[in-house]
Amino acid sequence: MGLLLLIFFCTPDIQAQVQNTETQQAEEDKPDYSLLPKNPKKATILSAALPGAGQVYNGKSWKVPILYAGFMTDIYFIGYNNKRYQTFIKALNAFDEGDNSQFPSLNRDALVRNVNYWRQNRDLTILLLLGIYALNIIDANVDAHLSGFDISDDLAFKIEPNVETLSASNTMMGISFKLQFK
Repeated sequence: MGLLLLIFFCTPDIQAQVQNTETQQAEEDKPDYSLLPKNPKKATILSAALPGAGQVYNGKSWKVPILYAGFMTDIYFIGYNNKRYQTFIKALNAFDEGDNSQFPSLNRDALVRNVNYWRQNRDLTILLLLGIYALNIIDANVDAHLSGFDISDDLAFKIEPNVETLSASNTMMGISFKLQFK
């Protein structure tokens, strides 16, 4: 009977310890960005909201013109490919109605091939635009993560040719990677 009472009264303490341990593990699982000069989460959110804002936050504003040049070039090609697609789809519809004056040297199969070609190009350039946007976000995040990386002159990495003698008649040639701390 005494053992049963002891178990009954000790159970809340054990549960409290288990909950405290779970809370501590949850806190340990979260990454601590306080030691980095730049916050990766903030850089990612800024870049997602306004492309290039994360790069400016990271102090890499020289990347913004390159980013926007990529966006503008891709948007131009989306418009160009869509214009050609619309031209050939209208020509195909006109051909089906009996008017082949727009492209007299093309038959129906050639018009269908052109429609498919320009639609595929337009769709791929739209995907490229999404890729540029994603790379913008990834670049901002990675730059923020690497903002605390030591790139001083005290670190050196060298790649050199290497020749080793194994025995009197055997030599081994290769490449050596040397990491040097000063």
